[in-house]
Amino acid sequence: MRIVFAGGGTGGHIYPGIAVADETLSLFKEKNIPLEIYWIGSASGMDRGIVEKNLLSEGGSITAFYGISCGKLRRYFSFQNLVDVFKILHGFFQAVRLLKKLKPDFLFSKGGFVSVPPCRAAKLLGIPYFTHECDFTPGLATRLNAASADKVLVSYEATKNYLKEALQKKCVVTGNPVRPVFYENLCESGRQFLGIPKDQKKPLLFIQGGSLGARQINDLVVENLDWLKERFIVVHQTGKAFAEERPDVMKMKDSSYMPFAFIYSEMPSVLQAADLVLSRSGANSLWECVVCEKPMVLIPLCGSGTRGDQVDNARYVEERGCAKVLAGPEATGENLRAALEVFLSEEERNKCSAACKVLKGDERAARKIANLILNR
Repeated sequence: MRIVFAGGGTGGHIYPGIAVADETLSLFKEKNIPLEIYWIGSASGMDRGIVEKNLLSEGGSITAFYGISCGKLRRYFSFQNLVDVFKILHGFFQAVRLLKKLKPDFLFSKGGFVSVPPCRAAKLLGIPYFTHECDFTPGLATRLNAASADKVLVSYEATKNYLKEALQKKCVVTGNPVRPVFYENLCESGRQFLGIPKDQKKPLLFIQGGSLGARQINDLVVENLDWLKERFIVVHQTGKAFAEERPDVMKMKDSSYMPFAFIYSEMPSVLQAADLVLSRSGANSLWECVVCEKPMVLIPLCGSGTRGDQVDNARYVEERGCAKVLAGPEATGENLRAALEVFLSEEERNKCSAACKVLKGDERAARKIANLILNR
């Protein structure tokens, strides 16, 4: 069997797809079914690097990565939309040629604007496909891909309500796929990497804003750093831009404050070692926290540059007892200190951890999706 994975543009679309690719290959091996996996992503940006590093190394899951032209799907007026129309059309014809060459039995779309041309090409060529939505509310790419998909996979039951009735009948709730390494018990490895002694009693606060960092969160951390250090061991993934702009802060590293421009291979173990996470609420990082059963204080990305998906994601997990949310004007230093103060209580942290365990469920999302692909 031959499957093409399509999606990318951001790590939030790529890493869940990687989890599904790994689980699909593993499942097919268990069933002694030969399988070839290919990936179509953006010809520019981070897609190729992430996919090749994770899936093309020795013993990896995929045979080859193919990059295509893609344009961003904007809901607002921009002259760039005119340019991107031609990029999307070019990407569509590239995808048609690739799918004719590869002759896949099936296509799996992980979403993002780069997935639209391959899904349209699959429709033209009569190739069946599934599309998956990570966020609580479906993005434009999912809405475009869903019409011709055999199944529309969603992370939350309530997401169905944002789709037309005809599409709701094709929906399957799977949760959001997370790489298998986040299910492993790597807490001790994380503490060793950070150099935290076993007798350290202060809770470990892990702060992240995505691979590029988040200026709003970084500014709040710097503003409240003395307060934070008194109460927590602070592990702060700043993003490369902040590290370059504020070398003075990066040099403040000590036993209570550990800034990193970026944490890559050690990320799962650092997250598992954390007692509490301060973060944006992109679907991928949020679900990694849920899988690791970590209490969260979430500061979602808001404003005109976003469709509000992070706010929706954050509010959903807050309603289920997994997090406290500071959105928009709520994200002040005073409110941040108040939210974090609550989680100095181990009892409060345990309540959130238990809620996360309920939300993630018993079956891994990536495995559930792999079974759907096998039995389609």
